[in-house]
This record gives sequence, C-alpha cells and structure tokens, in this order.
Amino acid sequence: MLEITNLSRSFNGRPALHSTSLRLAEGEYVAIVGESGVGKSTLLNLIAGLDRADQGNVVLDGEDLGRLDEAALTRWRRHKLGFIFQAFHILPHLTLQQNVALPLWLQGGSGAAADDSARQMLDAVGLAGRAASWPHELSGGELQRVAIARALVHRPRLVLADEPTGNLDPANATRVLDLLGERIRAAGAIGILVTHSREAAATADRILQLTPDGLQE
Repeated sequence: MLEITNLSRSFNGRPALHSTSLRLAEGEYVAIVGESGVGKSTLLNLIAGLDRADQGNVVLDGEDLGRLDEAALTRWRRHKLGFIFQAFHILPHLTLQQNVALPLWLQGGSGAAADDSARQMLDAVGLAGRAASWPHELSGGELQRVAIARALVHRPRLVLADEPTGNLDPANATRVLDLLGERIRAAGAIGILVTHSREAAATADRILQLTPDGLQE
C-alpha cells in the first residue's frame, strides 16, 4: 500500500505542490496529468525520496520515508523503487546487459545471477540477443525499453515514470507505454505514470488530474 497524505513543497517561497493526497494498493497503475508547472515531477521526486516535503507523509508498506535518513533512503530506493525518466539515463560505457543488471549489483547480487536476470528482462522487453550491444547502437525507443527493463529487474514494489515517452515518436511511444503497463501489472507493483499526454495516460488503469488544489479523479 502506498499512502501519500497532505504532501506540500515550496521553492523560494513559491508553492510547487499543495496538500496532495493519494492511496494506491498493490497492482494499481495510475496516470497523473496536469498543466506544466503544476507539480507533477515534484510529486514524483517526493514519492521517490529524492526531495523532502515541507509537510505531509509518504508511506509505503507501513514505512514512512520522512523518518529515514539519507543512507536508509538510498537502501530503500535500491530495493523498493524503479524510476523511469524521460531522458533514459542509460550509461554509455556499459553494455545493455550491464545497464539492466546495475540495480542488482547495487543490491549486492552476484555477477552470474544478475547477468542472467538482466538477459531475461531484456528478452521480456523485446531485446533478445542484444545483451552485448552498446547504447549508441540503439534507437530512442529501444533505449527506453532498456530503461524499463532496468527499472523492473529487481522487482520493485513501486514504479515511477516521469514523461517516459516525451522523446519518442508516436509509434515507439505506444510500444513503450503498452510494455510499461504490461510489466507493472505482471509484477503486481504499484505504478505511477506522470505525463502531459492524455493518450499516454489512457494506457493506465485510471487517470488523476493534478491541480493547484491537489489530485482529482
């Protein structure tokens, strides 16, 4: 269970997010839409523990992130969180297999087991046989599929996606969104997609509108 209660954040005295609450159960996948500047990315960063709220709480499976120090938050992210970014953030000096295996290495997983899991996940996202390829050899759509594989390889409880198709053409965007939803549901994870696109949002189970007053159905 993910419980977000009265979450607020300001920067230099200007509110970026105001009194936002949300509750999601295991297996739920929602899209959050809203105008630019309304606080969508701020909300994801607070949920991920990448930023601290001025007030409010983020609780996953009974664990309040606000009570964790930076070291504990880092461990929490390594084990519980998968984050997919618009800019991919695929490391150019690592092969695709190494990029996908990275979360498992950070958890202390063995090389052979991590590599096997990474290859299986690459197969699952339609990149079978490309484990030894380098990022510069792939298209944008393929790189985003690698990012999805990396975000899910360690079976996180929570998957966050911040405009994951913003740099993709429509055909690749559709493939990536279908894949993202399929893998989140298959893993029984909690998924949150932030997007400005109503078409992208429609691939989630339900759509929430973020406004200056909080989230609305």
